[in-house]
Amino acid sequence: MRKSKPKKRILLPDPKFGDTLVTQFVNNLMVDGKKSTAYNIIYDAFDRMADKSEKEGKSALEIFKKALENITPAVEVKSRRVGGATFQVPTEIRPDRKASISMKNLILFARKRSGRSMAEKLSAEIVAAYSLEGGAFKKKEDMHKMAEANRAFAHFRF
Repeated sequence: MRKSKPKKRILLPDPKFGDTLVTQFVNNLMVDGKKSTAYNIIYDAFDRMADKSEKEGKSALEIFKKALENITPAVEVKSRRVGGATFQVPTEIRPDRKASISMKNLILFARKRSGRSMAEKLSAEIVAAYSLEGGAFKKKEDMHKMAEANRAFAHFRF
């Protein structure tokens, strides 16, 4: 590598909850630089989850964090060319990439959901991930199954 690695940018905590995880989620949710719209969507989604969180006796932020934890993958498969064949090699994921993947999957499957507003779709997907179901959770399970199936090629790790 000729150039040095870029410095990690420090994320400021979000104004309502004072949590950097929410800020990172907002940055992933944001489209065309419209951060205030992204904040409105996530705060509205948290308000919609309030009734679910009252039943559980937890705050919306705790449910959000638990949902992210439930859909965070531990391993992924990477393509590795050895000789003439391409193998799917299972590799562990760095902690910062784990968080990024889980957030992107949550947003992706929330956008695919049917519903009126993005806040409604997002809250439904977060609640589904919290209760170990939904598209994002299924994707994590599929990723783990794929890694388990290709465990024989783990010695090709790079």
